[in-house]
Amino acid sequence: MKIANPLNPVQVEFNELCDKGGGAGGGPARTKVQELLHQGSKKLNALAYDEISQHLKTFSSANPWHVCFAVGLGWGHLAKIDENFTAAAIEVLTDLDPAALSVAKTFHMERGPSPIEHSLRGGYLMFQRVKLPATLPDDLKMIGRAQERWLSPLVSPSMDRPKYIGSWNATAMFMVALFSKPALAATLTNREVMLPPGGPIFNGLKILHKAKILKTPPSGNELDDEAFEPGSIYENNALMAELLQGRQGWSMIDVHSGLYMLGTRYPQSKDWA
Repeated sequence: MKIANPLNPVQVEFNELCDKGGGAGGGPARTKVQELLHQGSKKLNALAYDEISQHLKTFSSANPWHVCFAVGLGWGHLAKIDENFTAAAIEVLTDLDPAALSVAKTFHMERGPSPIEHSLRGGYLMFQRVKLPATLPDDLKMIGRAQERWLSPLVSPSMDRPKYIGSWNATAMFMVALFSKPALAATLTNREVMLPPGGPIFNGLKILHKAKILKTPPSGNELDDEAFEPGSIYENNALMAELLQGRQGWSMIDVHSGLYMLGTRYPQSKDWA
């Protein structure tokens, strides 16, 4: 149940908790794991708050949802986080500008330029199909309703899902929007707004299932270009809500960031906790 080759302080401490035991089936103690996830989320949260705030300030005249979508690609490690990338991505999401798409693709990471191209083309199609509020809402219920509208064509059997608009790109934009409003994000204690369930989050949930912290394993797939299973978004958010229970003073955003730190395989994460 321990993490092989831990990369950051959260993963190191998790292994120490596994050695100490005290939990179900000889695994780590649940309350200690909750505390670890909460504490491990704080620096990553602060970095995220600052990052999206700066991007929204820089691109204040742009559609804020376009900014959030672009930043979400960076947080999903599909693109390098850079204001030049965000500028190009906004142009693509606005009018599918081919020159801007070429620029955006140069900011690819280890998975190459294709995820950026497919994500931005898919995002453009989604923004053509779905009308979102002109500004980022200041109310969880309104963000949740906007997310429902965004998800609606993705779950419709009569519409083709754009490639790479999978579990991450279907939800990350709304998480980024929450990070732009820290006080509002801190009030998310249920599944009113669904958070991305894939990537390091999927891995983190899988680790906690093996450690007997969670009774059921996560659903769906790790990669965003896999078949889209809408049920996995709801099921994995239910697991996050389960982790939230029993500890006061934290939110679903904290759980999500803590899981990210637990499940990530990026060496840079050593500086995020």
